[in-house]
Amino acid sequence: MSFANRPVLQFVGPSPDVIDSLGDKVSARTLAIKAGVPVVPGTEGAVDKFEDVKKFTDEYGFPIIIKAAYGGGGRGMRVVRDQESLEDSFNRATSEAKSAFGNGTVFVERFLDKPKHIEVQLLGDNQGNIVHLYERDCSVQRRHQKVVELGPAKDLPTEVRDSLLADAVKLAKSVNYRNAGTAEFLVDQKNRYYFIEINPRIQVEHTVTEEITGIDLIAAQIQIAAGATLAQLGLTQDRISTRGFAIQCRITTEDPAKQFSPDTGKIEVYRSAGGKYVKPLPLCCRILC
Repeated sequence: MSFANRPVLQFVGPSPDVIDSLGDKVSARTLAIKAGVPVVPGTEGAVDKFEDVKKFTDEYGFPIIIKAAYGGGGRGMRVVRDQESLEDSFNRATSEAKSAFGNGTVFVERFLDKPKHIEVQLLGDNQGNIVHLYERDCSVQRRHQKVVELGPAKDLPTEVRDSLLADAVKLAKSVNYRNAGTAEFLVDQKNRYYFIEINPRIQVEHTVTEEITGIDLIAAQIQIAAGATLAQLGLTQDRISTRGFAIQCRITTEDPAKQFSPDTGKIEVYRSAGGKYVKPLPLCCRILC
């Protein structure tokens, strides 16, 4: 049987090797250090023993944040501000990480109080070309979950923005990234920025970037997977710009009678936003649990 004229199934997204290297936050952190991109001071690798966490706090002090190495979405994450709660927080974080992701490995970083959380939208083709589509600010969060997305970021100095965007592109090039992805950074109160992770996929909040740039990211992904280059799509860096601002607010399902604990149920009524300059998007619900 000949398969010569049959269509080939093409995966839309980065290569499996890139997903493996960036899906693990510890590995992504190592790649960032190698590329010369600043990271928050933290453990050199993943840790699975309390003694290793205590050794870090003995050297760097508090506050710290314990994070699941193989997950996200706020699970397996604990902020610790004193020695008394350190061991219990470590045990809870590793237990939650193992339950959620099948792996209880964590890593530790210094915790930055009230930082800006900035995401850079990236797009790469199969020829090694990478561009950024500017940034989004997702600093408004609850339980480490993003609630409000704003693009582009407000109150970010131009020189900080330019340097942060350049480092995001540099890191993506270092792993030969292709298709859509998001590099995430924290910016402290002195406007120093630190890389934290790359999400090697399209995100819910990509529509904010689409609104301010006028670029259809889903269509671009499919065309890149089919073999198109960024230049053929007209997506060279000098041709990408932003216009205005866009805001996305997420709907969360919580029960106020139970201290706003996560809840489930059926949406019976939905009233879409409207008015001048307001463009309602399709209802997209993400249950935070």
